[in-house]
Amino acid sequence: MLIGELAERSGTSERLLRYYERAGLLRPERLANGYRDYAESDVAAVQRVRALLAAGLPTRIIRQVLPCTTGTAAVHPCPGVLDALHDQLRALDRQFTALAAARQALRETIDETTARQAAMPTDGEPPASRTGTPHSPSPAPSESNGNNRVMSATGRAPSGRASGRCSRS
Repeated sequence: MLIGELAERSGTSERLLRYYERAGLLRPERLANGYRDYAESDVAAVQRVRALLAAGLPTRIIRQVLPCTTGTAAVHPCPGVLDALHDQLRALDRQFTALAAARQALRETIDETTARQAAMPTDGEPPASRTGTPHSPSPAPSESNGNNRVMSATGRAPSGRASGRCSRS
């Protein structure tokens, strides 16, 4: 079957099928005119690839695991596969821990900011602008300003914020 038919039958784009081939996940034959010729079994192979991707596996591990899968995407024990799956689980656990720390830091920042907002005078202006004192720049990253917890947890500044300065709208 040609790539268009496989794309239609598997619910996957032709571009993604070409990527799977480049990643070594599919190995279609080539016709004399250079067109890819997929086997009937490639429909199930694409579905297994998509199931393994949905489980969080990168294509480099799927390439190793795919020959050990059945039609239901169950994995049979093959040399090195269980170790690769354990390694991936540990990597996901590390990512989860980092995300949980970033989430907690963000939650604390939101809570602190909400508390500061609730303590503001009803005219909505911070005390510095009411007294005529110009708005001072944000503290340096080494000073405690509430944001460095987020930056240290994620390794970068929060998105959507310009260098820690307050925007007044």
